[in-house]
Amino acid sequence: MKVPLFCAIRPRLASSLGAIVLAAALSGSFVQPATAQVTLEAQAIAQSSAQNDDVAAYYRARDFAPIWTAAGPEAADRRSALLTAIDFAPLHGLPASRYDANALMAQMGAARTAKERGVLDVALTRIYLRLARDLQTGMLTPSKVVPEIIREVPLRDVSQYLDGILSADPLAFVHSLPPHNAEYVRLMKAKFQMERLMQAGGYGPTVPATQTMKPGQSGRAVIALRDRLMAMGYLKVSFTSTYDASIEAAVRQYQSDMGMNIDGVVGPATLGMINTSVEDRLKSVIVAMERERWLNRPRGDRHVLVNLADFSAKIVDFDRVTFETRAVIGADKVGRRSPEFSDVMEFMIINPTWHVPRSIVVKEYLPQLQQNPNAAAQLNVIDRNGQVVPRGAVDWRQFNARNFPFEMKQPPSNSNALGLVKFMFPNANNIYLHDTPSKSLFARDSRAFSHGCIRLQDPFDFAYALLAPQMKDPKSFFQAKLASGKETQVNLETPIQVHLIYRTAVTTPKGEIGFRDDVYGRDRAIWEALAAEGVTLAPVRG
Repeated sequence: MKVPLFCAIRPRLASSLGAIVLAAALSGSFVQPATAQVTLEAQAIAQSSAQNDDVAAYYRARDFAPIWTAAGPEAADRRSALLTAIDFAPLHGLPASRYDANALMAQMGAARTAKERGVLDVALTRIYLRLARDLQTGMLTPSKVVPEIIREVPLRDVSQYLDGILSADPLAFVHSLPPHNAEYVRLMKAKFQMERLMQAGGYGPTVPATQTMKPGQSGRAVIALRDRLMAMGYLKVSFTSTYDASIEAAVRQYQSDMGMNIDGVVGPATLGMINTSVEDRLKSVIVAMERERWLNRPRGDRHVLVNLADFSAKIVDFDRVTFETRAVIGADKVGRRSPEFSDVMEFMIINPTWHVPRSIVVKEYLPQLQQNPNAAAQLNVIDRNGQVVPRGAVDWRQFNARNFPFEMKQPPSNSNALGLVKFMFPNANNIYLHDTPSKSLFARDSRAFSHGCIRLQDPFDFAYALLAPQMKDPKSFFQAKLASGKETQVNLETPIQVHLIYRTAVTTPKGEIGFRDDVYGRDRAIWEALAAEGVTLAPVRG
């Protein structure tokens, strides 16, 4: 049986507020007004709803009949659904104070006249619409928090939310609003578990900064590491003071869950991750839930998922990862950080020409040409007629970023900056996935080095996986095109959605959760914006 997300966490959460609001909501205390009062109530609804054109239009279409304050069980069910949703909003990392159930209850109890009922009806609609949108598509506008998040949030019309609450089962509609994908459900459970752990004291004392810890060592730092690993659930109860095989195995598992190189040694990077507090981990989970709401739409039965913070690219088929490779992302510098967005991959180009983006040409290569006309000799300078320009025939000092009239291109080759294949999902950001001749960077834990595009460690295997649905022998086909040395475009018969996301909290199908560094500082900015809206690390209710 599919469990509604408001009830997904066990033990079932309850509160005195929830009991109060449900009792009041179900009481059906609004009586049927007389005809004259109906007119006064409609007038109050019309006046109160006039501040929002969409809300006013919806009420107008129903002759300003009340949604919430009518007599009878249907309206009572709507009130109950709303107040239940408010009560359970904190499960989703949303602050109950944002919807102020106590103020609503007071207003409901005080509404006696037709005018007061009309004003109350619109007030309930406003609160409901805020909560519904927060649950379904998030509290924040991504690009206002981080300009490089250029994701189009799938906002819904006011009419869809109001039609839903007016349906035969308003509570079921409210339950349907948050994401129902497995990742979101696992994040909810992780949030609940971390709240309990935070309430119990967290992970305990941090491990003292020391030199690299390796198997065979002993001492105070090893004991602190042992205790920290036990608190995090990576090590069974142990009394050892030596970095033994059990601690090494726990460190290896921890490194695996954190997406790090696995060596069983606690160096600075591993120690920094281990010493991160449960409070900061909980913030990452809450931010990840908000991010999931921004992408609350079908992602495609088959899609490409690039997690920038994880430095990985995956092909996902029906919620199962069928291919995964390491990735290099944009450097943490202005103008080079990889953006977040979704698009559709349409084709790949084998033996690509690198059309150097103008921003790189004028910022990086033009100054080099002004110093030495033969600089960046691997690139051709191309004029407006498509002809190669003899470098020695040009006075490069006469040009600047605004008047530089040439393009620069690198022909297909093994040393091409794009490698031997690129994967295109045409977009205004000029971002794509591609091969690279710089293979050594994939061995590093942190892999933010590109100009913004995504470099793949295993681009050929990625290509084979993409082509597999449309041909019997994708490897032979690809290698034949590659051997020709000619630039070749290969279309995907079924275009595939590509999602560039950024998650510092990630879960596995088994329910484990791992964390990644906030390489661009984006999650920190999002948490600060959420906190400004009232989100807190509230203690778990139980």
